[in-house]
Amino acid sequence: MDFAILTFLVQDGLTTGAIYALIALAIVLVFAVTRVILVCQGDFVVFSALTLATLQAGQVPGTLWLLIGGALLACAKESALALRHSHAARVPLLLLKHLSLPAVLWLLLANLDLAALHGLAKVALTLAIVVPLGPILYRLVYQPVAETSVLLLLILSVALHITLIGLGLWLFGAEGYRTLPFTDASFLVGDAMVGGQNLLVIGIALALIIALYLFFGFSLYGKALRATAFNRNGAQLMGIPTDLAGSSAFFLAAAIGACSGILIGPITTLYYDSGFLISLKGFVAAIIGGLLSYPLAALGAFAVGLLESFASFWASAYKEVIVFTLVIPVLLWLSLTTHHVEEEH
Repeated sequence: MDFAILTFLVQDGLTTGAIYALIALAIVLVFAVTRVILVCQGDFVVFSALTLATLQAGQVPGTLWLLIGGALLACAKESALALRHSHAARVPLLLLKHLSLPAVLWLLLANLDLAALHGLAKVALTLAIVVPLGPILYRLVYQPVAETSVLLLLILSVALHITLIGLGLWLFGAEGYRTLPFTDASFLVGDAMVGGQNLLVIGIALALIIALYLFFGFSLYGKALRATAFNRNGAQLMGIPTDLAGSSAFFLAAAIGACSGILIGPITTLYYDSGFLISLKGFVAAIIGGLLSYPLAALGAFAVGLLESFASFWASAYKEVIVFTLVIPVLLWLSLTTHHVEEEH
């Protein structure tokens, strides 16, 4: 292995590791606040990349109809609850709350020349379509059973993921898509070529990680989410609305997934069912952090990315096995060093 190959493998590992770090942080965030293992986190990544690819092709993405359908169902659910509790005056506000954004997006996409739009405008439209899906899925799927067991929530997550895979096949077809790169720049480091797109992905991912750290460490809203993660019942007694915290956690997870899809789209070809492996590798990184520690999850994600990159060079047929085997010693270590709640009682 010469320096050029080593440089290529390192930059490839750091790039994929940066994406896995974002996925792992989203999984840890959602689990800490809602006790949901978000199996479908990778689906946000895939839907974002495929939505952007469809917009770049000058077509209306199918995720718009998914957003409209989900918003209608969420609006109908909350309106029915309001009528049941004799709060009919809330119904117009609920209609405005749930249907205004889908209606604006539908009008924009129906009247704009999508092929002539600037690249950043297409990115903004992608985020506006995909990110609201997070809170909608929480309201429709998880909020009614928020107090149930972790096992049932996991089963629900798997079922939701399978449903989203089917919807992805229906909306985008079986073909793979790759979005246009944001930059074609490259830099020569010794005898090795470093791609500007890879540096852009790593830089934006690190910026998002730092932004999340500042949000949770210094903002009142972030501290409220941390309080909910630390003690859900205690936070509720202190006046923090836990349902709003859960919806906010899913909003952040969907935003992280959408940004990850936009970043990874120009680097790899994504299919409607690519989200499972992305989620699984992010979950491996989250397990390294014990599903609790954000810094350890981020470090674990970069370790997973580097391990996958070097494994693809030395033993490409077994790279997935090598990556997923990493979780076994971590789980053994956690089982030996962590006291179970039942044992303490």
